[in-house]
Amino acid sequence: MTVGLESVRAAYGELLAHTDGLDEDAAWRPTGCTGWTVRDLVFHLLTDAQRALVALGTPADGVADVDAVSYWRAWQPGTPGAQAGRRSIRIMASVWTDTSALTALYGETARAVLVQGARVDGAALVATQGHVLTVDDLLATLAVEAAVHHLDLVAFCDGPGPGTHSLALVRATLDGLLERAAPKDWDDARYALIGTGRAPLTDAERAALGADAAKLPLFG
Repeated sequence: MTVGLESVRAAYGELLAHTDGLDEDAAWRPTGCTGWTVRDLVFHLLTDAQRALVALGTPADGVADVDAVSYWRAWQPGTPGAQAGRRSIRIMASVWTDTSALTALYGETARAVLVQGARVDGAALVATQGHVLTVDDLLATLAVEAAVHHLDLVAFCDGPGPGTHSLALVRATLDGLLERAAPKDWDDARYALIGTGRAPLTDAERAALGADAAKLPLFG
């Protein structure tokens, strides 16, 4: 089993355990994504799983232009594209009047990604969002996104968050973008939140990073 496949199996499994069976009341809770309720975020997760299936069925020629770390450099919060995407998700998610149908479709699609991901050579090249990368790197990016959004889903509730393996992958990705290791005493979940712009740096954290603090958020 490749690292990417192992990681996405863990991250998706943890996330699906949270989204399976969400009721209407839970679906209206806020999340760690500004402006999105739980139902909005589940719809976003559905579109990401759909994109993953398309990518796994879209072989590419040539050489990879991004890997599991550099893929994230283009994804910055606060940009016009990010703001438009946030609004469009809210509009499309509002079409779903039955949360159970939305979560069921997300569950089916995410599980299909895991099946298809295991059938494709991890070293094969695929295309997604204008980039070419290996299947293994694609799966790793999916795992990172699932783990970060899992933190978003539990930001205002007491449910369990992503596991240690998933958070360790997020940490490794952030370290790669930062081009240095964050302080070892930083909690993985906390690092994920500040590294993706979901929480501000404290004065102590800013001092620990020094000049590198200006690089944050690393993606969002």
